[in-house]
Amino acid sequence: MKLLRYGEVGSERPGLLDADGTIRDLSGHVPDIAGKTLDPASLETLSKLDPKSLPAVSGKPRLGPCVAGTGKFICIGLNYSDHAAETGATVPPEPIIFMKASSAIVGPDDDVLIPRGSEKTDWEVELAVIIGKTAKYVSEADALDYVAGYAVAHDVSERAFQAERQGQWTKGKSCDTFGPTGPWLVTKDEVADPQNLKMWLTVNGKTMQNGSTKTMVYGVAYLVSYLSQFMSLHPGDIISTGTPPGVGLGMKPPVFLKAGDVVELGIEGLGQQKQTFRADV
Repeated sequence: MKLLRYGEVGSERPGLLDADGTIRDLSGHVPDIAGKTLDPASLETLSKLDPKSLPAVSGKPRLGPCVAGTGKFICIGLNYSDHAAETGATVPPEPIIFMKASSAIVGPDDDVLIPRGSEKTDWEVELAVIIGKTAKYVSEADALDYVAGYAVAHDVSERAFQAERQGQWTKGKSCDTFGPTGPWLVTKDEVADPQNLKMWLTVNGKTMQNGSTKTMVYGVAYLVSYLSQFMSLHPGDIISTGTPPGVGLGMKPPVFLKAGDVVELGIEGLGQQKQTFRADV
């Protein structure tokens, strides 16, 4: 299934995308794409619905973040060997973990705000893993049992805030609107191999990133297991698994985003996003 949330900010309704590309309303069956809705048993129940029996949504409504109630937005740094090389870093012996504030989460096509004082706002297409049931001390072999599905995430980053100011990376990753997620949560049964998905990103029509989850250093199952050794993962939590090469920081000379730029990005089978960047006032 391709689960989604549609409607104005703060008033999103649950839905799914049918085989014809029509949005179908799910509010008669679940309150939101969040919490218990993400449990395997609930997803199994939803999968048995005939999409044509659900109300069709007319027009082209705004799409919100594909999951609600996210308690943790966990990001993995330098998780593609070729991306680490372009930034002059070495592949870490264990995953680098940092947090993106949940207040950064927005819809896949919402405008992204360049924060005040920013001179180095950058792009990163990433595979997002959506947790479906509570995971604590799980093995790598069982880890995918705790995954509800996958989505496209844009890990927008302010490099000066991230690396040139004191402290950790979080403040360069957590600015308002720096976490577009969606358009859909694609349930894991539709993703045969999360480690073999093409991914891409363009800026003003020019291809900047053209990679694959094949070059991940630490794969999805390993990351879910690894993180669960340090913290419980709860339904709706997002793990953003790192980005392939082609970020602005790695260009020679570096290239960063400015107001008016349009970024499009996508992952094979998971849909695509489009954002216009504008200055935050």
